[in-house]
Amino acid sequence: MPQNQASDVRSFTRLSRRAQWAGGETIASALMARTLGQPELVSLAAGFVDHESLPVDSVRQALETVWADPDCARASLQYGTTAGYPPLREAILDRTLAADREIPRDTPPSLDQVVITAGSNQLLYLVSDALLDPGDVVLCGAPSYFVYLGTLMNLGARAVGVEVDKFGMIPEAIEQQFEQLQHAGELSRVKAIYLTTYFDNPTGITVSGRRRGQILEVAKRWSRCNRIYILEDIAYRELRYYGHEVPSLLAFDSEGDTVIQAGTFSKSFSPGVRVGWGILPPALVEPVLAAKGNFDFGSPNFNQVLMAGILQQGLFQDHVKRLRAAYRKKLDAMLAACDEFLGTIDGIEWVRPAGGLYLWLCLPDRLDTGLDGPLFGQAVAEGVLYVPGMYCFPALKHGIPRHMLRLSFGIPSCENIRRGIAALARAVKHVM
Repeated sequence: MPQNQASDVRSFTRLSRRAQWAGGETIASALMARTLGQPELVSLAAGFVDHESLPVDSVRQALETVWADPDCARASLQYGTTAGYPPLREAILDRTLAADREIPRDTPPSLDQVVITAGSNQLLYLVSDALLDPGDVVLCGAPSYFVYLGTLMNLGARAVGVEVDKFGMIPEAIEQQFEQLQHAGELSRVKAIYLTTYFDNPTGITVSGRRRGQILEVAKRWSRCNRIYILEDIAYRELRYYGHEVPSLLAFDSEGDTVIQAGTFSKSFSPGVRVGWGILPPALVEPVLAAKGNFDFGSPNFNQVLMAGILQQGLFQDHVKRLRAAYRKKLDAMLAACDEFLGTIDGIEWVRPAGGLYLWLCLPDRLDTGLDGPLFGQAVAEGVLYVPGMYCFPALKHGIPRHMLRLSFGIPSCENIRRGIAALARAVKHVM
């Protein structure tokens, strides 16, 4: 089709409001475009899992078990229920209760509250779609998971930033935002607080146990016009390399009416399997399932049967042990490289995470890390790619900071991690 004719067709197309709210090219697409034709580039940007660690043998073993029983094999290839495969839901609930056993609950979640989705991002979308009208507000950490910020934009909702420190989202800062929104007559528009409680994307921070209870108390106390839910993303919970396990925020919700938990096997097992889940407060189960039924008529049943077998045969935990060992080496390599190459540069700080896949760097204020800033182009010229931190920030009263960046150690080898950090250091020195 000639270019002018294609332009005429697009101009005649009337897009929905949601399509217009979604905006243009995503940061992921932009980064990919910048690196086409440069295979030698060290990518410390993509939050993908280690390719060599993907569980080929575990999946083959589980698949052989499914295929050994013709009835089970046929059932796996049939439609499933909207809520998901019951044995998988049971296994997820049992694992959650076991991990959170330190805190007994008055009302532990039941099987009816567990919903299987195609990855955790689908659960985040379904819950947000069920709760939010255009103009509604979700409080998010500043910085926060940029894909979810895009989801909120797509729904016409507003992400309002809350200050974080090395212990996670600050309860007093949440209080301040509630007070400001109440003063502006917008408290009734606040529907949720979103946070990643383990090894946050992008900062690597884990919300402290004390903070979890405080944040829950603040949300309940400010639920005056309507219930203010807490959307707890635990995508990286299994990827702990140092320190002790902390009960989830869900465990602190003794009444079981406030916390929505979103989990996934994408980071801890395989993103290609595309199995995630949610544990929902009872009031949200029916609306979320109704929307999901219209959306996909149930997530892929075969994947769920396969994942249930992997859990039942102990293959998942064995894989997680191997994964933790591999990622621990990569994290150590990145931290050592930062100490060696960036530690001598004044004004650069970074969070030392105990798990996850990410490292968050704060550079001197005068350094612009954006795609159009001098550092990004110089970094590419030196042979390394990062995610500009500005894309991870929701709306802030005093503007979005442009001197931060996110690094990921999931894909590259330890050798390439060191090479990439050395290249980043050269770029920083050049620009400074």
